[in-house]
Amino acid sequence: MLVAIVVSVLIALPLGLWAGRSDRVEKILRPFLDLAQVLPQFVYLLPVVFLFAVGRAAGVIACVIYAVPPCIRLTSLGLREVPWAPRESAISFGATPRQEMRNVQLPLARKSILLGINQTMMMVLATVIIASLIGAGALGLVAYEATAKPNIKLGQGVAAGLSIVLLAIMLDRITQAWGRDRDTTRS
Repeated sequence: MLVAIVVSVLIALPLGLWAGRSDRVEKILRPFLDLAQVLPQFVYLLPVVFLFAVGRAAGVIACVIYAVPPCIRLTSLGLREVPWAPRESAISFGATPRQEMRNVQLPLARKSILLGINQTMMMVLATVIIASLIGAGALGLVAYEATAKPNIKLGQGVAAGLSIVLLAIMLDRITQAWGRDRDTTRS
């Protein structure tokens, strides 16, 4: 799960930044993002298994395909919603495009970018049990095996399902804390 989250974010953030700065890139990515979001997970599990065989790698790739679009979309949206006035001010003071993005756009789009990372983590966790069908293992496999042998492994399945839910809640709270303004957290 953690590998899928890291890989998803490492793919999504640069693509989201690029799409947020370029209308052409955003138009090119849009159909692929739509396709990845609306296809049922089982539809792209088949080509992933065909290309990478059954195992953890196939599970990670399936999770990444499913989890990347929200982060790309929300990162791009965050950059596009930055008001023009601060950007214009930075440009008028001689900021290069890279400095403008790093010092103006990224701080102002921080909440949207962190929301994209949060949604990517939730999407990876949503595919854990389905990825276990193709050999991803871990908690998803324990929860899946409990459905095959409910009399023997019911307790393990419940524990695995609760662990996935608690992990999702914990990661959600961590990313929400990163997104809060530092001034409003002091009391």
